[in-house]
Amino acid sequence: CQTRGVTLLSFTYLDHAGATLYPESLLKAFTDDLSTNVYGKVKLNNIIKKVQGISRILQHFNTTIEDYTVIFTSGSTASFKLIAEAFPWVPENLGKPGSRFCYLTDNHTSVVGMRVITTAKNVVFVPVKPNDMLSGANIVKGKDNDCSTPHLFCYPAQSNFSGVKYPLAWIEEIQCGKLSPTEVKGKWFVLLDAASYTSTSPLDLSIHQADFIPLSFYKIFGFPTGIGALLVKNEIASCLRKTFFGGGTAAAYLAEEDFYSPRQSVAERFEDGTVSFLDIIAVKHGFDVLEKITGGMENIKQHTFALAHHTYSVLSTLKYANGAPLVRIYSDTDFSNSDIQGPIINFNVLDENGDTIGYSQVDKLAGLYNIHMRTGCFCNTGACQQHLGISHDDIKKNLQAGHVCGDDIDLIDGHPTGSVRISFGYMSTFEDVQAFLKFIISIGLSAFNLVKSPCQTEIVPKITSFPRQNSNTCDEKNVTEQHLERNLQLSHHYTSVVKPEGNVHLTKSWPEINIPKVFTNSVEVPNCRKTITITNIYLYPIKSCAAFEVMQWPIGNQGLLYDRNWMVTNQNGVCITQKQEPRLCLIQPLIDLEQNVMIIKAEGMNPISVSLEEDGGTLTEICQSKVCSHRVQTYDCGEQLADWFTKFLGRQCRLIRQSSAFKRNSSMKNKKGGIPAVIPSLSLVNEAQYLLINMTSILQLREQVTTSLGESFLPQELIYRFRANIVIRTNEPFEEDLWDQIAIGPLHFRVLGPCHRCLVICINQQTGQRNKDFLQRLSSIRDRKVSLLICVFVYLSHLFILFLNCLSPSKLNSLCKALPPAPKKP
Repeated sequence: CQTRGVTLLSFTYLDHAGATLYPESLLKAFTDDLSTNVYGKVKLNNIIKKVQGISRILQHFNTTIEDYTVIFTSGSTASFKLIAEAFPWVPENLGKPGSRFCYLTDNHTSVVGMRVITTAKNVVFVPVKPNDMLSGANIVKGKDNDCSTPHLFCYPAQSNFSGVKYPLAWIEEIQCGKLSPTEVKGKWFVLLDAASYTSTSPLDLSIHQADFIPLSFYKIFGFPTGIGALLVKNEIASCLRKTFFGGGTAAAYLAEEDFYSPRQSVAERFEDGTVSFLDIIAVKHGFDVLEKITGGMENIKQHTFALAHHTYSVLSTLKYANGAPLVRIYSDTDFSNSDIQGPIINFNVLDENGDTIGYSQVDKLAGLYNIHMRTGCFCNTGACQQHLGISHDDIKKNLQAGHVCGDDIDLIDGHPTGSVRISFGYMSTFEDVQAFLKFIISIGLSAFNLVKSPCQTEIVPKITSFPRQNSNTCDEKNVTEQHLERNLQLSHHYTSVVKPEGNVHLTKSWPEINIPKVFTNSVEVPNCRKTITITNIYLYPIKSCAAFEVMQWPIGNQGLLYDRNWMVTNQNGVCITQKQEPRLCLIQPLIDLEQNVMIIKAEGMNPISVSLEEDGGTLTEICQSKVCSHRVQTYDCGEQLADWFTKFLGRQCRLIRQSSAFKRNSSMKNKKGGIPAVIPSLSLVNEAQYLLINMTSILQLREQVTTSLGESFLPQELIYRFRANIVIRTNEPFEEDLWDQIAIGPLHFRVLGPCHRCLVICINQQTGQRNKDFLQRLSSIRDRKVSLLICVFVYLSHLFILFLNCLSPSKLNSLCKALPPAPKKP
């Protein structure tokens, strides 16, 4: 592949239906062109290149400018919006039927979204189920030539959910009236969503002449991503209505009068503003390179289908020892014909009881094998409902439960909210298939006795489930009053710090965690109160670097003071974590409050320090942080520190600090699906101010993981892996799963829910070595259907202000007098 211009990557990429990868030869051809030519906005060279690009697009689809017009857009979604706005709709008028906008329910979100515009134009939308079309239920005999009301039907040439290919013959049958989505009479036009189809299959527009064909070029050859095209059949192009004119689209207009004359060219009338003219140049190179590498779309079609067919054949036969299937495949075909099935496989992984293992868990486990795939509903709710059996009420209930498109809530009441999708592209290989199948089989082998084939030995590891305590009740009013009174008394003795038990007896000035029954709502406790001790407190001044253990520490407005205030980034300002650079855990930051500095140490490096004051740096806004995909404003800590980290890690990087003036609020919903009454402000943490872990739970898990892996782990080593802020010890393991709120002295915290930990727990925090089996075995032991990881982690948000609001004015006044002064450093 390298000799043909494709760079082989160190991971297995299986999301070509989302965006295929770009070959190195395409980038080189593009940059060489830009390096040897000058292209301006209205330069002759640019106009020539645009014409060449249009000609190359039409050539690829076997048509000409006599039949089709090419309108450049930002992508398929922009094309759909353009059609919805410009199509010559006839609205409903005094009971007289108007236009109909019909679409297959197995359509992308952007198609369904067109109905917002059509509804505003008083046009009725009609969703049509695939089976109704395929079964012939919509065949209409004859055609009424007297009615010219325009209607539009949209369907995908290939489903981006299941990969099923819908008949291209529908195009002509609908246009000529042999097949009608509704009984309303009129002239039908066809919008063919070809974005998924054209990435791996040839589309011949000389045979199948749809009226509108939106395209996304990054799905075909990976680059560029900021440009697409809408191919419009010339017979309908002149009927499109323009409701807006921008730069370049007007032949003439007056600023002071309602006078406007559009340009003659249909494309120029609809390409508002400056098109991405440099990307148009890249499009031509993309088609040229694709042809050179593959020999054409028919070769791509056969190659990708062969890979999908083999993968499907193996997946569909994998079973556990009890005969239960390992996966449930969502497909409309048996993958026997490349004309009706594309290289997309959609599925969910099951356990031996037939219950679904959440797609989020599968996705994160795939990361251990460096496999990139797609999860969720893939912007195709209609197909997701059809294949997963999700009703309309389920969608609404899931939303109320906190689930939205794109999140990690993969199971609700045991039912999947989405699935896993793999898809192949022209640069996919048989080795990619082997890597994926090896990963899928490993999920079963890690927890169950999977039978891979009749000639292989069954593996039967021991699985142990952990019992949970039953819920009990007590008098909420009395407990609440007793708890508030006790905290008023404690506030005279405790400062705004949290301290661990250590190796000495707990004294009055070292607080306990007091959990009244009304807050835990889970465990049976004498007198509705339970005392639990803190064993360790950790903060992580530099995100993903080593922990800094303290005996007591101030509470800031974003959690423990200075916790995750700094992070290491690449030259583009993107955060580097242990997932990309495991050796970050070998860097030890130490905070010296007296000297007002942070000292940074690492083996083989001279210690270096950075002031805790926010000065001496230039405020910069990083391009795209990996902190929950939010941009954050930061201070750059300077060249000396950048050189220190670059030398130790062996890659260009910088140390930056979040600006105290920048506020980023948590977007995490609590485990009951609601938004916290007080939304906490965050440092550079992922989603919550604090993480809590239970030593008692860790000890039980240690026994299970050791048995499963045959490898011994020290308790402290496991604690380090989970990177918690507060470590506690309870009498029973996993009782923290059911807590709602806790109190540490006068401080109150709300439990937002379990922490779905990432691949960092596979890294030994003392050596930087990664063991991918650790996460896989752990997920098979600990409630794999609910969360990826053990639920001993608890997100805590500081609710001290909310607690104060519950007090009477007199109690509030007395408590405020007892509070210590605020820390000097916010």
